[in-house]
Amino acid sequence: MEQEFLSIRELGEYLGMKTSTLYFHVENGSIPHYRVGRLIRFRKPDIDRWMEGQRRETIALRMTPGGSGQSLDIDAMVKKVVADTRQTGYTSALEKPGVIKGLRKEVDHGSI
Repeated sequence: MEQEFLSIRELGEYLGMKTSTLYFHVENGSIPHYRVGRLIRFRKPDIDRWMEGQRRETIALRMTPGGSGQSLDIDAMVKKVVADTRQTGYTSALEKPGVIKGLRKEVDHGSI
């Protein structure tokens, strides 16, 4: 008879993960689990679905024009990072947008 629920140690062996990492995910609420008192149990089908949700796509390699072999498309990666940064409207946590550093009286009096 196949076991319905896995212990944290069994799940660690199944996933190849440390139990401390699994405890972190349990406390964080990011991994599907059951808690009965102090016991923590996992269902394998739930874990398999959770692992599929953790999947990340890799950056595709592209042939360089006239090159021999494959290399990363650095230009495309830089353009994507710049576009993402512009969308988020990044400002330093210590500064407000639109503030000119070092100019106080001039800005307050309207001379600039």
